[in-house]
Amino acid sequence: MTMDFEKIWKEALVEIEPNISKANFATWFKDTCISKYDNGVAVVKVPNNFARDYLADKYYKFVFGALRNLIPNIRHIEYIIVQPPQEQAKKPLKKQANEEQMGFSELNMDTEANLNPKYTFDSFIVASFNEVAHAAALAVSKQLGSLYNPLFIYGGVGLGKTHLIQAIGNEIRKNNKNAKIQYITSEKFANDYINSIQNKTIQAFKEKYRKYNLLIVDDIQFFSDKLKIQEEFFHVFNALYDGSNQIVFSSDKPPQYVVGLEERLRSRFEGGMMVDVSQPSLEERMAILRIKMQQKFFNLPDELINYIAENINENIRELEGALNSVIGQSKIKGRILHLPEVEQIIKKKVKPIKIVTIDHIIKTISIYYNIEEKNLTEKTRRQEVVKPRQIAMYLIRDNLKISYPHIGKSLGQKDHTTAIHAVKKISGDIKKDKRLEQEINNLKDLIYKTGV
Repeated sequence: MTMDFEKIWKEALVEIEPNISKANFATWFKDTCISKYDNGVAVVKVPNNFARDYLADKYYKFVFGALRNLIPNIRHIEYIIVQPPQEQAKKPLKKQANEEQMGFSELNMDTEANLNPKYTFDSFIVASFNEVAHAAALAVSKQLGSLYNPLFIYGGVGLGKTHLIQAIGNEIRKNNKNAKIQYITSEKFANDYINSIQNKTIQAFKEKYRKYNLLIVDDIQFFSDKLKIQEEFFHVFNALYDGSNQIVFSSDKPPQYVVGLEERLRSRFEGGMMVDVSQPSLEERMAILRIKMQQKFFNLPDELINYIAENINENIRELEGALNSVIGQSKIKGRILHLPEVEQIIKKKVKPIKIVTIDHIIKTISIYYNIEEKNLTEKTRRQEVVKPRQIAMYLIRDNLKISYPHIGKSLGQKDHTTAIHAVKKISGDIKKDKRLEQEINNLKDLIYKTGV
């Protein structure tokens, strides 16, 4: 059967776009396409090695999930570098309608401070669930380093924390062009620290992070159990704080609930202003949808707005993602979608509660590796069975926390040490083998999606 790669990739991008920021989507997915599909492997063309590495490391899960919905038998994605033709690169092209729709228009990122210019106080939607956090952030932008220092904003995923903390940076930048500002994720800080040790540039690293008037650190929970990185950040914090420089943090939970955080660093986080962003109510979700539609110059009937708001209730990011999908499909079809069509879109996005069992994990693995279920539970040392069986043991232990003797018995092994060895081996191999790590993540997604 001939596949329409262009159509498949376009539909995949519609699914991927709502899950990541517009800046990252425009940066990493522009000039990409599917060039080949063979024996369960999709080959995706990318323009450079940066895009290849970033898509493979950071967005593999999103891309694989989107393609899996369109190509059920896909097992892996490979990225190859194919540079755009030079003559095309030299000519200024008119922005295509679908390019703008997909978010590939230029964003003019503030590369020095790493700020997204779209994240401002003016574009932030204020409601009762986030008004205290908004007020605190706005106050900090007017009295840098002297009012709430540090400012710690916490709340669930996709509720606008990143928008709010970057809005502080953009507001300061607007009023003071000379201010030294830096927005980073805690993962970026950790990677910079590790690279500085490997490259013997630790002193330059220390000087870099001590020079800012405003340091914004996103997703601070990533520091959990990373003691050396916590120690280095503790010194950075003290240097900035002692110099009356502003520090702003975000996290998915308050400091006291971040496991593996040193007490001295926890006390620093708690020493300023802590505010939470809660979940929006139904009425607030409907209001957010209407504002987002105004920003996109697109109207949907109340029936569709109500349905989206009632069924997407976890966070704003998912809410906007659902809206983008409905608008995107409407534009592709040249008409407003009907309610049953919207129901199908939302059904893919709503996370149902799934019950995962040993039998379900075994069945999923047998389908994924194209082997019979009975082969996994028989005593055989055939190479094509050994690895899937070890992965089954690892996933049963990881997902269900079942005892090793029970795991061994479930897979036809009398000796529980076989299960212990399998779990230990796969746990170790994941750290060294990127492809195996991706396979495990793919299987976890499949197990969850197809649970009872």
